[in-house]
Amino acid sequence: MAIQQEFTFTIFSENHVGLLNQITSVFTRRHLNIESLTTSESAILGIHKFTIVVFSNQEEVEKTAKQIEKKIDVIKCFYFKADEIIHQEVALYKVPTEMILNGNEIENIVRKYSARILEITSEYTVIEKTGHKSETQELFEQLDQYGVTQFTRSGRIAITKLKTELLEKYLKKLDFDDIDYEDEPTSLYN
Repeated sequence: MAIQQEFTFTIFSENHVGLLNQITSVFTRRHLNIESLTTSESAILGIHKFTIVVFSNQEEVEKTAKQIEKKIDVIKCFYFKADEIIHQEVALYKVPTEMILNGNEIENIVRKYSARILEITSEYTVIEKTGHKSETQELFEQLDQYGVTQFTRSGRIAITKLKTELLEKYLKKLDFDDIDYEDEPTSLYN
């Protein structure tokens, strides 16, 4: 049986209505659960970036990337193992302000986890933590002892450890080599 591990897809596309549905349907058809999904503008004007995290094996990820690249509005799909990228998530926690006023425990937890207080009202306090999923989850567990009333975590945002964006290299290659669009999806291993 193939080894399951975490992979992060980075998909570059034009910003068209319905593309998110097309992309996520590829994962659904392949029975891959999306652990995290984030979309944003990229560093290249007019191009958007999807960052999707899944647990799978190398072979399945390669097949999925090929299918994604067949979508008309997709420019290029890359995939990475966890050690090939730098990534973070943002989490927000709402706790009753009275719990903060009743002692230093929450303040000490906030400092220990390098979190920060975003807003304080008479009813609630909002705390923010940036980090990996395990770090934001650990802070949730610590704060929940004092009654977290709301909690949310963003999807993963990620950049590669490479000097430049892989899409820029790909686009330059298209300009100079007029390469075939049927090239295989790219990983750091290709």
